[in-house]
Amino acid sequence: MRRIAIAVAASTLSLPLAGCGALGGSDGGSSATPSKGNDVKVGLLLPETANTRYDKFDAPIFKTKVAELTDKQGVVEYANAGASATKQAEQMQQMIDDKMDVIVLDAVDAHAIAEQVKKARTAGISVIAYDRLAEGPIDAYISFDNELVGEVQGRSLLEAVGSTGSPKIVMMNGSSTDPNAKQFKEGALAQLTGKVTIAKSYDTKDWKPEIAQAQMTEAIAAIGRDGIAGVYAANDGMAGGVIKALHAAGVTKLPPITGQDAELDAVQRILADEQYMSVYKSYPTEAENAAEMAVAKVQGKDIQFDSLTRDKVNSPTAKNIPAQLVPVVALTKSNIKDTVVADGIYKTSEICTASYKTACAAAGLK
Repeated sequence: MRRIAIAVAASTLSLPLAGCGALGGSDGGSSATPSKGNDVKVGLLLPETANTRYDKFDAPIFKTKVAELTDKQGVVEYANAGASATKQAEQMQQMIDDKMDVIVLDAVDAHAIAEQVKKARTAGISVIAYDRLAEGPIDAYISFDNELVGEVQGRSLLEAVGSTGSPKIVMMNGSSTDPNAKQFKEGALAQLTGKVTIAKSYDTKDWKPEIAQAQMTEAIAAIGRDGIAGVYAANDGMAGGVIKALHAAGVTKLPPITGQDAELDAVQRILADEQYMSVYKSYPTEAENAAEMAVAKVQGKDIQFDSLTRDKVNSPTAKNIPAQLVPVVALTKSNIKDTVVADGIYKTSEICTASYKTACAAAGLK
């Protein structure tokens, strides 16, 4: 993947690409034929509900943008797989049967869904991979720079624990069926390897917090509750499970713990010094630009589509897939106001509930 610099601030929620008509550099995958006006039918398949972002942000933002782009004539059919690859395959087959014009797919299992992607291609339906790069004949891909996410997490954790004496770290990685998890891990290891001791490392099935909690309990038993200098948790849900395990073990002063997704609970934990950091990813940017890509693809607006997919990525089954990689920013106590609050993700009143009033005041959140 092409490297993208970390965003200094994530307050700009839409890229000015579609409106400018800039010529793109895509050499394939964007040869749509103008067969549709505004009466587009878009399928949106998201992977699970344990991470609150999908139902709270991605789906509604995507739907709103499609409505805006199509003068409210476009239809979005949304389905969430609840972390079941089998269920998602059935949902995608239904969308193929319903003759969607384009399907935007966030795969539960990137490999297992490839057969459905092939079926969509055979049926003349474009498939845009969203957030996770599915296998099969994907027409385009939009996500965050996943290796950079891991680098940001790893670098932040290293800054917090230092490297003196090769401190012991526990790594709580994401699901092995999610290609993003592998990239997060690679990015983090690029920062941590040779500087810390990876005392325990786990791949957490379906990103489930309760599994992460059980794995962390096992790690504490093996390493000792006072021997863990820091925890790499690949997302906020698992960070929450890690924290529960540490509290259950009687740890009062928590080690630095990373996260990702800037979930509301995680933002509050960061304020309360329970979680060290998260990674803020601008869901409005990703969802809105995915909607623009989908509509442009169906309507045959090649120049617009190309300007939105200037990057290239490879999957195990396809090369040079047109892509857009959205920047990310490390979220710490010092920049909550300038990121998730400034971007309208959360109101200060949502973050600063009674239990967090003092912490919010100390962080300048009012």
